Amino acid sequence: FMNDDVLRRLAIDRIYDTYIDEDQLRVCDATCGEIADSLEPRPYSSREFIREMGRYLTRNGKHRQSGSDRESVVLAAFEKEVPIFCPAFSDCSAGFGLIHHQYENPDKHLSIDSAKDFLELTKIKIASKQSGLFMIGGGVPKNFAQDTVVAGDYLGFDVGMHKYAVQITVADVRDGALSGSTLKEANSWGKVDQGAEQMVYAEATIALPLIAGYAYHKGSWKNRKARNYTKLLDEPVKKSAPAEKRELASAR
Repeated sequence: FMNDDVLRRLAIDRIYDTYIDEDQLRVCDATCGEIADSLEPRPYSSREFIREMGRYLTRNGKHRQSGSDRESVVLAAFEKEVPIFCPAFSDCSAGFGLIHHQYENPDKHLSIDSAKDFLELTKIKIASKQSGLFMIGGGVPKNFAQDTVVAGDYLGFDVGMHKYAVQITVADVRDGALSGSTLKEANSWGKVDQGAEQMVYAEATIALPLIAGYAYHKGSWKNRKARNYTKLLDEPVKKSAPAEKRELASAR
């Protein structure tokens, strides 16, 4: 690696072996602030805000570009109605734009509601007959996805455990941290069905292309219809009968 003091003087940020232009990050920050300024001041799930990021790219002609100039997961997800959640949105470069937005608009501003994130993810679990998880690494996204089972049960729905689960990780289980916790451990919480879970101890940039390539060329996806979750997530969740009964009982 280069000397990090030199990188700092050159305004180059390092994430292990990847270098990022600090000036480009500032453009990202400013753009997120611009998007926030244009929206109704209210709490948003990260999914809602990231969808607006995709809409911004479309309005500004990104969708008409081709090749590497068009490479954007956010844009592709917007076009295909695929939700993206980022429960720790403020803990990234894009979060600086939201901080600036709130600083400039102290009375009326947009905010990211992590509880709304959790509820929306739980809606997907409630609406699914079966569910599976494919996790790369760990931390907040891993826990949010697994906990939809517990959340659905807490809301009074018989959702069942995640039937399948795969985690790619290099984290060690011995320190007791979340990233290294096994899927068998998740079974004790009622999150993942034991017997159809697999821990893959490998570096993700090696393992993920192999697994994704195998799944793609196997071709099972060809017989599946594309799903549109936007309508589901924008609607309020319908209460389960058990939850309604509990409310009536408490009212008495």
